[in-house]
Amino acid sequence: MSEADILVSAEGAIRRLTLNRPQRLNALTRNLLGQLSDALADIAADSDARVLVISGSGRGFCAGQDLTDQGAVEDGRTCRDTVERYYNPVVRQIRSLGLPVIAAVNGIAAGAGMSLALAADITLANESAVFDLAFARIGLIPDAGGTYQLQRLLGPARAMALAMLGEKLTARQAVEMGLIWRAVPDADFTAEVDALAARLAKAPTFALALMKKAFNAGGHHSLEQQLALEAELQSQAADSEDFREGLAAFLAKRPATFKGL
Repeated sequence: MSEADILVSAEGAIRRLTLNRPQRLNALTRNLLGQLSDALADIAADSDARVLVISGSGRGFCAGQDLTDQGAVEDGRTCRDTVERYYNPVVRQIRSLGLPVIAAVNGIAAGAGMSLALAADITLANESAVFDLAFARIGLIPDAGGTYQLQRLLGPARAMALAMLGEKLTARQAVEMGLIWRAVPDADFTAEVDALAARLAKAPTFALALMKKAFNAGGHHSLEQQLALEAELQSQAADSEDFREGLAAFLAKRPATFKGL
């Protein structure tokens, strides 16, 4: 039996999904994306999960679509089918997942692999990582939410130039442009990812899930719509066990113990 294209592991409340085609720099196929979608569905139903880390095995995060995946991107019809049936569901799952998602970018993140990394809530990279919006070089447009995320993160001027020119960015450049959260020395990268995951696993993850809803909606809401949504979501947060614990801990001057409830 061949090894799975997605590796799944659990460490306490931390869940890890690892893209596992290192011989192809974890390039995406329909089979890999199908496994990724199934794994995300399982984590969404896992009441013990508090945080998710997505990474790549070997020396890269993800080199984008595997152009040797026969029938995936041969023409307009097959390309649309691949995007709608395999890419879009995964992006929706990541963005709607009710727990924080970390993209740990180790090495190249190109094309749809870059879009996948930017779909996470917090994206950090090792200093040797490269972000490569390569679509224009083969006559395609950014997909897997790329045009959506780039505008939100960079603004329209930088997003359009980056997409049209297809220039590569170092991890440091990506931080300076506001594309990702942090670039970490390669030697410290694993420890930094682990520490971030552990920190988020102890956070009030019910409130973090509500934050995701608010930020997801903020890009297309009017101010009035967003104010109304914030009031609704804040009422849900204030009714949570985590808020009661956080308030009690604050008043007692002790560390809070959150349960994500």
